Amino acid sequence: MQVTDPIVTSAADRAYLDVVRRVLDTGTLKRNRTGTDTISSFGEFYKVDLADGYPLLTTKKVYFDSMLREVLWYLSGEPHIRDLRDHTKIWDAWADDEGRLETAYGRFWRRFPIPAQGAALDGEVFVGPDHPNVRQEADGSLSFDQVGYVIDELRRNPTSRRLVVSAWHPANAAVSKLPPCHFAWVLNVQETEDGRQRLNCHLTQRSADLALGVPFNLACYALLTQAIAQQVGMEPGVFAHTLIDAHVYVNHVDGLREQLEREPFEAPLLTIADKPLDELTFEDVQLDGYQHHETIRFAVAV
Repeated sequence: MQVTDPIVTSAADRAYLDVVRRVLDTGTLKRNRTGTDTISSFGEFYKVDLADGYPLLTTKKVYFDSMLREVLWYLSGEPHIRDLRDHTKIWDAWADDEGRLETAYGRFWRRFPIPAQGAALDGEVFVGPDHPNVRQEADGSLSFDQVGYVIDELRRNPTSRRLVVSAWHPANAAVSKLPPCHFAWVLNVQETEDGRQRLNCHLTQRSADLALGVPFNLACYALLTQAIAQQVGMEPGVFAHTLIDAHVYVNHVDGLREQLEREPFEAPLLTIADKPLDELTFEDVQLDGYQHHETIRFAVAV
């Protein structure tokens, strides 16, 4: 069982709030598909060391239970939200009455489509049905488990620079109502002077809603990094986050200005049961000591 030490989270809160402040101070007004303008900035970046505690923001309440349900849904590989919507309404605005989605992160994380036989161009190669991370779908097509692959590869070859998980399928993104925002993450192992292996995670996000989305993304991928590190006998390292279009909706400005004035509390303690990633349940993840400022309400732009 692996836990993060309860150390003051000012580094995580301040890293996040520094990005918010930069965007508010230097961003430009930009129209977008939702009809609500944003203050936008290109190419923002921050990182937090997970050794400094679990980076659940304390300068406002972040709904950890909803975030955890979403992470478990990603890991399930399900292309629908029929079970998820029993616990959180996060995805309801983009699903049909049957719970179907045009794009689901877990679908591509765990079941990325492999081109049909004969579809490869000259010189291209793809894994076949005998590969341990390949699954045969109900229609006979093959899909690839990217999460399973990177975990297996971390055990076999921890120095690999190819530990990439992508949720971006160009042919899906071209027609989906909401293609993935946080579309690719890469794991990377660095060894300390005393021989400890630290698992780092870098997330690339094409569209980053600073008020609502980014606090969830930070908590989500920090949790994933800790869980995977535990699976492969490593320590959680650094979470790094590149925000290609970092933006604040104009109706979120006042709430974020209020949040900028708040002082962070100490970090909560995150404990994850020592069991395979695919077997984790909601009850296997425990958050203790989460002290936070009051909720700030932000409207969702659909």
